[in-house]
Amino acid sequence: MADVPCEQNRLAIAFCHPDLGLGGAERLVVDAACELASHGNSVDVFTAHHDRNRCFSETVGGPFSVTVSGSWFPRSIVNRLHAFCAYVRCILIAAYIAWTAFRQYDVVFVDQVSAAVPVLRLLTSSKVLFYCHFPDQLLAKRRSRLHSIYRTVLDAVEESTTGQAHQLLVNRVFLETFGRLKKRGLVPSVFYPALSLDPDLVHFLNGKHVFLSINRFERKKSLGLAVRAFGALQGKCAEQAEVSHSVLVLAGGFDKRLAENREHFCELQELVQQLGLQDKVRLVASFSDAQRSALLAVACAVLYTPENEHFGIVPLEAMAAGRPVVACDSGGPKETVVNGITGHLCPPQATAFAAAMARLADPDTSAEMGKQARLHVQKTFSRTAFGNKLNGVVQRLAKT
Repeated sequence: MADVPCEQNRLAIAFCHPDLGLGGAERLVVDAACELASHGNSVDVFTAHHDRNRCFSETVGGPFSVTVSGSWFPRSIVNRLHAFCAYVRCILIAAYIAWTAFRQYDVVFVDQVSAAVPVLRLLTSSKVLFYCHFPDQLLAKRRSRLHSIYRTVLDAVEESTTGQAHQLLVNRVFLETFGRLKKRGLVPSVFYPALSLDPDLVHFLNGKHVFLSINRFERKKSLGLAVRAFGALQGKCAEQAEVSHSVLVLAGGFDKRLAENREHFCELQELVQQLGLQDKVRLVASFSDAQRSALLAVACAVLYTPENEHFGIVPLEAMAAGRPVVACDSGGPKETVVNGITGHLCPPQATAFAAAMARLADPDTSAEMGKQARLHVQKTFSRTAFGNKLNGVVQRLAKT
């Protein structure tokens, strides 16, 4: 992408995001809103949920406003139809932007749920930018024939509405998934999320033998893989001094409103007990930004266990802190982790992860990979580069 134009207009930009909580997708939205505001644009964020006690600090008193709309529609129906409800909630947000927001936006930034795109195209004259973190259809498992039909409809809606945006920003997996858009000759821009680096904490308590997992307490994140891999590491390499003094920390987002978060947290505790790792494994729920930075500072490696995950901000955070990553050889990590240089990409098996962890338990190996990881992130994924590129995109989009 070209650099930011020298002469720019002060644009009015709105964000349409389903749930402004804590997570990689939310981090991207917050970073994008902050960066666009820092370039002199007026920015407003619209969302269906925003808990001021469980959010990124920039969303409270930051350089942009946050407005909640559509929260009256449920997040699920009898604990099902989550995707459908997310579609409806984002459509309600889009309608609110069109009818209730008393201003005209030059650009509306939509992410995660593309169903909002045609509503904005129909009801506003704004240019609509859609950021596709990862095609939703690749995350959904077909549990039954009826569910497969349900997903087929939603998948068709996702592809159709995604193609209606004026501008698409995507990860590389996009075109392989949306074949019909590829046949139409649609060429979106590959655009990576950003990361705020905190160099002062990189060296804080460096050299501790802590294996760290950062992810929400959801079953699809495969956190049990980290526990089983750590157990396998203890069993096969117990004589290795660094391994015998190692621990595993599972830290992640935890929403007490969600039954799955509560249930899976208990399931992981039971797994730890079954493997006799009570003194070696700790679960940390809903940790603060300061705790996150401190944990990254003392880790010798970060484990990222989701399979076929979307881009994933955690591997970038880990590498930015000078920590190598052990991740599944699928999805987003294949774009961010340089196998054998900034970390290891492995099959989703406990023995494979344990073998990689054994290598990274060596302080020299971990330090060298961590150094390469940080240089890789600085070169490719800095927030400044992200902000300049994104501002350039919206400036050009507004002029078309």
